[in-house]
This record gives sequence, C-alpha cells and structure tokens, in this order.
Amino acid sequence: MGTRVLVTGATGFVAGWVISELLEHGYAVRATVRDLAAPDKRAHLTARGGELEFVAADLERDAGWAEAVSGCAAVLHVASPFPATPPADERELIGPAVEGTLRVLRAAAAAGTVRRVVLTSSIAAIAHGHARHDVIRTEADWSVVAESAAYQKSKTLAERAAWDFVAAEQPFELVAVNPGMVLGPLQSATATSTSHEPVRRLLAGAVPGAPRVGWATVDVRDLAVLHRLALEQPAAAGNRYIAAGEHVWMRELGDILAAEFASRGYRVPTRTLPDLLVRAVALFDKGVRLTVPTLGVAERLSADKARRELGWTMRPVRDSVLDTAASLIEHGIVHRPRRAAQPAEV
Repeated sequence: MGTRVLVTGATGFVAGWVISELLEHGYAVRATVRDLAAPDKRAHLTARGGELEFVAADLERDAGWAEAVSGCAAVLHVASPFPATPPADERELIGPAVEGTLRVLRAAAAAGTVRRVVLTSSIAAIAHGHARHDVIRTEADWSVVAESAAYQKSKTLAERAAWDFVAAEQPFELVAVNPGMVLGPLQSATATSTSHEPVRRLLAGAVPGAPRVGWATVDVRDLAVLHRLALEQPAAAGNRYIAAGEHVWMRELGDILAAEFASRGYRVPTRTLPDLLVRAVALFDKGVRLTVPTLGVAERLSADKARRELGWTMRPVRDSVLDTAASLIEHGIVHRPRRAAQPAEV
C-alpha cells in the first residue's frame, strides 16, 4: 500500500489531475466529494485504476472531515470556489474559502497522522491590489486586501489564515502552491473550470474580439506535478511556490487558436476590443464585468523559486492553449463547425 494522501474537491478540474498524478506515482488517494450519490462525476477518475477511494465531506460543514483525514499522512487541499461572475456579496465567497480551509486544517491537526499539508492558493493572493503593475511579483508579495476584488480577497485571506494557523499550532508542515490561470485538457465534460472560458469563448466565436486582458498561465498537468513535488520535497516545507508563466494577452490566445483552427472552420476573433466597449458590455454581462478591473494590466510574476528549489518545469503556453481547445471540442463543450472552411482559390 502506498502512502495515503487526502485530496479535497475530487471532481474539480485541478484536483482531478492532482489525483491522477499521485496515483501514477504509487500513492493511495482518498478524495472528498460533496455527494457520493453522483458517481458519474468521478467516473473518469475511477477508470484510471490505482488505490483510490471517495468520501463525502463539504467545506461548509464539519461532518465527514475527521473520517476523511483519518490515517492520512498528508493532505492536498485543492478545493476552493472559483466564480464565473462576481458574487452579490463578497462574504458569500470569502467565508467559505477561509472557513473551509480552516476546517480542513483543524481536521488534519486532530488526526495526528498528517505530516504535511499542501494548500492550493493562487497568484490572486500575490499580485493584486498593488499600486504598481510594472513590478515582477514573487512569493514574498501578498495582495493588498483592501484594494482587491472578492475572489482575490478570498484567496489572500484563506492562505493567510492557513499560515497563521500553522504558526500558532505547528501541527504539521505547510506548503502553498500559487497558480496563475490554469489551462490544459479536461478529464471529463463535467470537470470544467472558469479558467477555460477565454479559450471557449474565442474558439466558439462567442465574442467579437478580445478585451485588453490577459493572464499568467500554467498547464494543469504541470500544476499537478508541482503539487506532488511540494508534497515530496523536504525543502518545500514552509514555502510558497508561484506556478505561472509569462503574461499572455487574450488577443494572443486568439492568434494561437486562429492559426490552428481557422482552417477547420472555427471563426476565432483576433482583434482587440476597445476598453470603452468592454466597459459598456460589462454593464449587463457579469462574466465580462470580472475583466474590467484588469483591463490593460499585465500579470508579471516569477516562478523561478519552484524551478530552482523543486526542479519544476512548464510546457510552452501554445501547447496548453491548443490542448485546451482540442479537449473542449472533444467533450462537446465547443461544437464543431457544420462545414469546414474551404481554402481560398488562387
């Protein structure tokens, strides 16, 4: 039997790949789901084989967490809300993120067997609310809560609560992994993520162009590897690790997609939308509204620490974008064109 590890939020996009990575490296995985009565949502994981079991536990309730953590040597707390639209009240997001994290940590501490917890945080806890946007952010930086939107606040406060808990109680080692926007292929049609939306909208031609927004991205498969390294490497204890590459504008995503898929009939927009138009659309499109605070702002971060200390590497962003797109098509989330575009006569 391999070392038993608990992974939270099994049916999520990132958690699914983390589970697969652990199983491939001989770990015994116990994974939490909110509803054991929905086996179809985890069929893609059970089909992979390996020592995998599921238990019911909800981040907003105490029930089930003691049983979930029992006998585990480590916990990878991956589950966290990631909204597609701004919440009506930021407390709806912040409360579950902070209290859910503390609920998992308390259960891990009470179990007495957990030696290390790896927390999936975000660059949202590092790069937001700062007065200057031309600074390359590192693990030494924290987002300014008072100047951040609800999601960024939730990730910052949840991670800070985790570090404070460990500093006070010292029940186990803590490592935080801080990914950028997570791209990469889906494992199933149900294991989608809000981070797929820019690629989906461009590939489906659901937008007339690209807002002047962008992200520092990471491939979900590389992110899963970093979680495993953060679990295994002794030197990782007590550290944060940024998992994000160079900033990529949404228009650049469109260029990558158009070069590969336009000849197949996909009408991928490649023009940049004026900021004024984006702000106008945001008045009635909550999804677009999320982008307004970051118009024209590049995410500049360094993942050198993870490379240097853990030997971690990232694949080219082009590969991640194209694999994301191919997966969205394969799972029917983006429909194939009825007629492929015909080559122009010369």
